[in-house]
Amino acid sequence: MSVSKPANDVQVAVVGFGPSGAVAASLLGAEGIQTLAVDRDRAVYDKPRAIALDHEILRLFDNLGVAEPLSPHIAPFPASEHFGARGQLIRRIDMVSEPYPLGYTPTMVFTQPPVEEILRAHARSYRSVVVELGTELRKLEQAPDGVTLELCGDQGTRNVTADYVIACDGASSAVRRQLGIGFDDLVFDEPWLVIDLRVNASGLAKLPRTAAQFCDPSRPTTYIVGPGSHRRFEIMLLPGEDPRAMEQPEQVWRLLARWLTPDDAALWRAASYRFHALVASKWREGRVFLAGDAAHQQPPFIGQGMCQGVRDVANLVWKLARVLRGASGEALLDTYQDERSAHVRELTSRIKAIGHVICERDPEAAAARDERILAEGGGVPRTITRQEIVPPLSCGLRADVPHTANGTLFPQPWIMTSGGRQLLDTMCGAGWRLVLRADSAVARSRAIASHAVEIGLRLIAIATADHDQLPYILREESDVVTDWFARHACAAAIVRPDHYVYGVAADEAGLAEMLSGLEARLR
Repeated sequence: MSVSKPANDVQVAVVGFGPSGAVAASLLGAEGIQTLAVDRDRAVYDKPRAIALDHEILRLFDNLGVAEPLSPHIAPFPASEHFGARGQLIRRIDMVSEPYPLGYTPTMVFTQPPVEEILRAHARSYRSVVVELGTELRKLEQAPDGVTLELCGDQGTRNVTADYVIACDGASSAVRRQLGIGFDDLVFDEPWLVIDLRVNASGLAKLPRTAAQFCDPSRPTTYIVGPGSHRRFEIMLLPGEDPRAMEQPEQVWRLLARWLTPDDAALWRAASYRFHALVASKWREGRVFLAGDAAHQQPPFIGQGMCQGVRDVANLVWKLARVLRGASGEALLDTYQDERSAHVRELTSRIKAIGHVICERDPEAAAARDERILAEGGGVPRTITRQEIVPPLSCGLRADVPHTANGTLFPQPWIMTSGGRQLLDTMCGAGWRLVLRADSAVARSRAIASHAVEIGLRLIAIATADHDQLPYILREESDVVTDWFARHACAAAIVRPDHYVYGVAADEAGLAEMLSGLEARLR
């Protein structure tokens, strides 16, 4: 009689417990997946690094139930005014106007240390998640049925086996290096000094009220308004300047003299960086996946660094959960690299383009740049939104029938209830959904409703007025979804657990075919 091999110690091991790793552990915990998260550092780094997040990420945090405790450490990201070589306003980058498409302020700033502490604590709250800090990965070895990790920590050196590994262990990822995975260089390499300050009342009175980008060829500089008294300057270093010497307080205050003196603020952090544009050549090696800075690094010019890492794990975890439950085959996991690598590369190329505009050092080229940007606005500074810079998913698990809505984020309206208003996700969750326009013929199709439920989709119909004929109709407050359906000329949207649109349909026949296609691809 044969003896079956025992199950692995855990289903998923998460290596690295920064923001991406902590969110990955929470998402896995919410799915009830047995998870071990490890990090060689015991404490959260006590100075800010990431500073921006957007409504997609806050929506995910809210889905996890952690948005409210994070709120004291988050504030709206004001418009960023771009000033040209002569100090003239040449354009603004702002957020889209209300009603906000996902229900939250579209772009925000945050203070990383307390936010990271809350994310870590939340991950630990799941019964299926074990967190071991002060624990270093020494090596890993893969087999057809699992991964063996050699860990060194408080329990000494030991081996742990896992079905899968998510490597969130940062830009110098030990996992990536052990797997022999290199970076594709997207050709951006600039030295900058990042300065974080706690500014007092006298200093706040001297500083711009909005974020600012000083596109001055003599010294390009970014200014960011953080929560409370937190302010950040990112200042380009010039040829010949020693990055470490420029971190010293006397040099920092020399660079800030245009705006502040030491009497106006306390220096919180000064760190020199090379702003890179790098993407891992592979995101998956067998049962090991790269995520966050282990998989990509991009310049910070629209504050998408941490957002990209959280998008990675949000994309991956629901797929892992399906595979671990036996609801989908391993091929589903290949869509992780397809989707996220293409998305990161496209967004990084857009960020690079903004960076090249900002970093122009030639005075004549800078003057020509200013004229061109102003001409794009008809001679006056135009406003573009941060949201239009972030691309949709361009490939992977999307409907075969092409449509501009495929791969975009599905909106989240406020829903009117007898007890007040609630966000759509709060009422309906964040799994697979079929969202219908309540006044359409497809919303009344029993065959469609039956098929959708059979393959695991939750039915939601959105109306702008009270309708009583269907049990799953919800009335939205501000026509966010109604206008979205009209804009995309459709009556139904299949929405993935990560809120991206799988596909849309205008009639019952098209939707029936799309549901059958989805069923085949998932199973």
